[in-house]
Amino acid sequence: MAKGKYIAFFFLILAYSGYAQVKSKNSSANEATSAKREMSTSSASIVDHQRLLDSANVYKKTDLEKSIDFIARSMEPLEALGNKTELSASLSALGEVYMYHKQYDLAIANFKDALAARPSNKTKLLLGKTYVLNGQFEEAESTLSPLLDVKNMVPYQRVELYEALGDAYKGLANPRRAQEFYREGLQVAEKNQISPKVIDLNSKIADAYASENRIVEAEGFYQNSLNLSKKVAPERLIQESERVADFYNQKNRYEDEIQLRKKSLNELQQLPQSKVSTESRGFSGSDTITSQRINYKIGSAYIAQDKLDEAIPYLEKSIVEADEEDDLVVQKDATRKLSEVYRYKGDFTKALESYQDYVAVVDSLYIRKEQEISQAARFNREIANTQNRISSLEQERELSQSKYSLAVTEQQLFEETSKRQKWIIYSLIFGILLTALTAFLYYRSSKQQKLANNLLALKSLRTQMNPHFIFNALNSVNNFIAKSDERSANRFLSEFSVLMRSVLENSEEDFIPLSKELELLELYVKLEHSRFSDKFDYHIEVDKQVDVDAFQIPPMLLQPYIENAIWHGLRYKEDKGFLKIALKQLTNNLLEITITDNGIGRRKSAELKTQNQKKQKSKGMGNIKKRIQILNNMYKNKVDVSISNLNEDQTGTKVTLKLKRD
Repeated sequence: MAKGKYIAFFFLILAYSGYAQVKSKNSSANEATSAKREMSTSSASIVDHQRLLDSANVYKKTDLEKSIDFIARSMEPLEALGNKTELSASLSALGEVYMYHKQYDLAIANFKDALAARPSNKTKLLLGKTYVLNGQFEEAESTLSPLLDVKNMVPYQRVELYEALGDAYKGLANPRRAQEFYREGLQVAEKNQISPKVIDLNSKIADAYASENRIVEAEGFYQNSLNLSKKVAPERLIQESERVADFYNQKNRYEDEIQLRKKSLNELQQLPQSKVSTESRGFSGSDTITSQRINYKIGSAYIAQDKLDEAIPYLEKSIVEADEEDDLVVQKDATRKLSEVYRYKGDFTKALESYQDYVAVVDSLYIRKEQEISQAARFNREIANTQNRISSLEQERELSQSKYSLAVTEQQLFEETSKRQKWIIYSLIFGILLTALTAFLYYRSSKQQKLANNLLALKSLRTQMNPHFIFNALNSVNNFIAKSDERSANRFLSEFSVLMRSVLENSEEDFIPLSKELELLELYVKLEHSRFSDKFDYHIEVDKQVDVDAFQIPPMLLQPYIENAIWHGLRYKEDKGFLKIALKQLTNNLLEITITDNGIGRRKSAELKTQNQKKQKSKGMGNIKKRIQILNNMYKNKVDVSISNLNEDQTGTKVTLKLKRD
């Protein structure tokens, strides 16, 4: 669209150039006055720029969408003049928002754009720190090292520079070089009385010594950080105490660790919020120090000393507190550890009870993780849409700036007719460059959106086939080998690998062509039939009216139903059964897929499960129901599934799936 507008505008200039020869100078003056008035109006709108950025900073930690909206609004008044300073400030603020929410790739991209608009030591420092957080230590070092030569840097920025370079060299496995920069930063921080950084750098120097196993030096700097943190807020003392306790744990000094953690626990209980954030303090793992986590670590330290009786009260208290705070991760770990302690003590009744509690917590945690994946999907889509909006504003700003430049060029053409052709050529070149720039911005925006989707796909990837099938399939190969049937084993293994490879290739897609899904199902049923050829025959029937290439279906959606039919219906049938998969097109936009088997039926299958006391229910059907629910929420009731008995005596099973075409 931008390219078409510019070409039309360019031909308008060509047509207008002839008329310009007879246009009066008064008209030219009016055009110039209009352009100046537009520039004045745009300049007035920039007054609110800093206010909008301040509002974005207020909501940065609490409301991502609102924060980015304020930044987008701060960029809108920049369309006419394209003020590079304000544009750089907006892009840098956007990068800080993404950096806080751990979207490091997007943060890096926006910091680079900000530097392209206007170089800034603050933005370069933020870019280097983001490289460190993203594990790109070489890029961090190359970005930050040139800042060492900057002379007018304020002391706090200088300390952050030395600290970030130390972090980069620590990531590059060069602790000696990291110590040098940490010490440089410590000198500047002590000289300028920057207390928080003095504590941070003492801890980081201690970490560097600990990585070289120089225990005496490390403990000395850890002690410094503890002594200094006592003079500031209690939260900071708890942070440093936990950090030193982790060091004691790594060196198997469990008594020192326990004493220090007990002190932290007492300090924490005196705080009104009963928790301490470890944000930006260099802690690994959790971002919050809580009493349930400290109790769990104390219990673990007692276990490491074989003091099981002393460990039990702390683990039990950790479980209770974690349950009250809905901290499923700590509750899971503490419950599992408590079960192990009871088992070591020989109290198998309590060990079993604790293990059952552990299984229940794991199930709850699994459900929560699925919810987090769904929320992450929506979160990434919102980020992608917002980033596209920012990119669109940047394109509009460039186009508006181009329009203003062309207006100035038109004024000059009225005044200097002898240079008219030259300005037309320049405008054409500028248009080509603008088109190339627009195409580049569009390509970069598409690439960022694709990256966000890939991140979502990686977070959402999970096993699509039942491990029970994989285990038994490998047992089948083993049986073929045991019978010296090497040809059958090779054929089965080859077909099984083709199926697994296809499943993994399709696992990142929400929908795949129905024709491809049928190929996978046919291969899957063929493999199962080769294992249970004496138990059932099968037939896949596709109605001639069905256009299999016109429908899309979630990958491996039908496999759990077919697997249930074989394993829980046909496998227990005394005589040979039959499996039928039929596809029928009800309307132009509605397809019906039925899976029928004349097996023992769902009721009889449930009785057999009870009699055989199966270890654990398969979660395949529960997972497929949740998956269908999520897909229907996203794609407006695209899939409908119903399950019924095939016969009146409750034998046989029929699964009916209706699929809508977009």
